[in-house]
Amino acid sequence: MPPDPAQSDPTHSDPAPDRPRGWRRARKPLIGLLVCLLLLGAVALGGALWLHAKVDGSIQRLPDPFAELADRPAKPTSGSAADAMNILVLGTDTRSDTPTTGAEAPGWKPGQARSDTMLLVHLDGDRRGASVISIPRDAWVDIPGHGKGKVSWAYSFGGPSLTIETVEKMTDVRVDHVAVVDWDGFRALTDAIGGVDIEIPKTVYDSARGVRWEAGRHHLDGDEALLYVRQRYGLRDGDLDRVARQQAFLRTLLEQTLEQELRKDPARVLDLLTLFGEHASVDDDWSTTQMARLAASLRNLRTGDISYLTVPTDGTGMVGDQSVVRLDPSRDRSLWRAVREDRMPQWAADNQDLLTPDVVR
Repeated sequence: MPPDPAQSDPTHSDPAPDRPRGWRRARKPLIGLLVCLLLLGAVALGGALWLHAKVDGSIQRLPDPFAELADRPAKPTSGSAADAMNILVLGTDTRSDTPTTGAEAPGWKPGQARSDTMLLVHLDGDRRGASVISIPRDAWVDIPGHGKGKVSWAYSFGGPSLTIETVEKMTDVRVDHVAVVDWDGFRALTDAIGGVDIEIPKTVYDSARGVRWEAGRHHLDGDEALLYVRQRYGLRDGDLDRVARQQAFLRTLLEQTLEQELRKDPARVLDLLTLFGEHASVDDDWSTTQMARLAASLRNLRTGDISYLTVPTDGTGMVGDQSVVRLDPSRDRSLWRAVREDRMPQWAADNQDLLTPDVVR
């Protein structure tokens, strides 16, 4: 069994997680990608050339992470599934004084970081709905060329390319694009929109960071938001409650910005997309013009049209000295089939127990 890459990394000081139980939610980097795509829908497609000139130079391009992949799932060629899009969003766990993603970053290095966050964002073919599917970082899966391991290890072993290959082998879903964002991007975007209001239903204490969160409404800036979305100690379900907070934060951010302020002031969309470009890396096949066209197709998508969930799991356990999340093959197959066939609205209606609840701890 390969060792956990983080165990030999002296810079990785995040405390070990409480053991997660069952299923839950999605995670933070989507805040950069999905917000910018949805908000960009407020800008006319005719502005694509202006967008290209304003933003393109700030985005770091990942040298074709799909180039060396073999035996990939087929892309549907007919029906709504042919028009659907699957975007793999990765959040790295590197804490650094220098950027690890975005225009200033040197790029991926072996062993530098794991994918602390992994989302598959499915955009329906008719662009009337979207699904945000979290893959738990401790999910025990086959990593091509490395045997069994936590899905988060794939990024450390082989960067975005191996992570894509691992996810495609696990799901039989073809990934169309990939984006990587680190903690700095999350903090910067939160500050750029003036902070986010969140509701904490019950007072909790984060013993790892010495932070007490009183029950009630809180207005969070970027640093405070990081503390909020990273808490797991003091929460009953540990890491999966942390994931629930991150997804709740995303939902609230979208409601406060997309549904209100930015639809009235589309010019701010470009500022946010520029900011995203400074803190994110995307595959080099995904041009800003293509992103603008995609965004235009999403202009009528509302926050209520987005489903949030985590791939079904079958509890947790130990493999050697590793605490792992075991996936639930029977329900997983149903989920990934619905993604491949672009039937996620029906799947969500039939699996309400797997969707994120409105109230999180």
